[in-house]
Amino acid sequence: MLRRLFALGLPATTLALGLLGAAALPRPAAAQDCPRGTLDARYCDRDGDLVADAPTNPRDLADPSTLIFAYTPVEDPAVYRAVWQPFMDHLARATGKRVQFFAVQSNAAQIEAMRAGRLHIAGFNTGSNPLAVNCAGFVPFAMMASRNNAFGYEMEIIVPASSTAQRIEDLRGRTIAFTSETSNSGFKAPSALLASQFNMRAGRDFTAAFSGRHDNSILGVANRDYDAGAIANSVLTRMVARNVVRPEQIRSIFRSQTFPTTGYGHAHNLNPALAERIRNAFFDFNWEGTALLAEFQKSEPPQEKFMPITYREHWEVIRQIDAAMEVSYACR
Repeated sequence: MLRRLFALGLPATTLALGLLGAAALPRPAAAQDCPRGTLDARYCDRDGDLVADAPTNPRDLADPSTLIFAYTPVEDPAVYRAVWQPFMDHLARATGKRVQFFAVQSNAAQIEAMRAGRLHIAGFNTGSNPLAVNCAGFVPFAMMASRNNAFGYEMEIIVPASSTAQRIEDLRGRTIAFTSETSNSGFKAPSALLASQFNMRAGRDFTAAFSGRHDNSILGVANRDYDAGAIANSVLTRMVARNVVRPEQIRSIFRSQTFPTTGYGHAHNLNPALAERIRNAFFDFNWEGTALLAEFQKSEPPQEKFMPITYREHWEVIRQIDAAMEVSYACR
């Protein structure tokens, strides 16, 4: 299906961010001897791995006394602050730094914070990873997986259980909730699917609403605020496990192929020794008996450890979807 999807010309979508003034930001990299591909002008990619290299000038390296960590935007950040506390304690011991949780309200705010140097370690959702890599110098290196390295989630289009809609074509003339334009499963993948497979476009065949987060879309569909919603089923699984929604409130009418889930990484300009300690902390964290395991093992497949990933390999399908939708990684 995706082979056909990528071959089709789809409406242009530009995801550009209004960011802080240049005075607050690192200096652009010199043009000479600085291949960068689609990276912003301030970054270099000399090794061809598609992510920003660490600065070569020691004065441009960051070694903060407090590390700021952010998880992808969720409906109730206080819940995830507690979930992540055992890991942040471990990270503090591994690095010798204070670690502070930053509750972000949107994908754009999270990307802006890393670009401006206010965010050092983060989990960016699937769709916003390319923007974070290209605009903010994000270097992803880990993803949650099961003990046998199974990972990922599917995009589903859900409707209220009592809805008369039985298939995607039945959503013509109705309101479909998306999350945000940076989200893969919450916007980009379903938009490409609707246009290529069903010739359905927002504003012409259905009304698009933006809820801001998967949690909001799921609750909105469950409460019949939206006729349908495009969501990541891993979020739905965890919400059902926490009794936030009941399975009988929602019905799925479409499920996609499997996509990579949240990518974890650090800012490109951290001191290399510090960056290495951060990476090691992810991979030697003991999940047993922690709130992190209690929360994420509810996913399917269960998320029980951090596995190594590369942006070049694991985000290839997401970059293909972005290309099909003519998404721009330009920052301004």
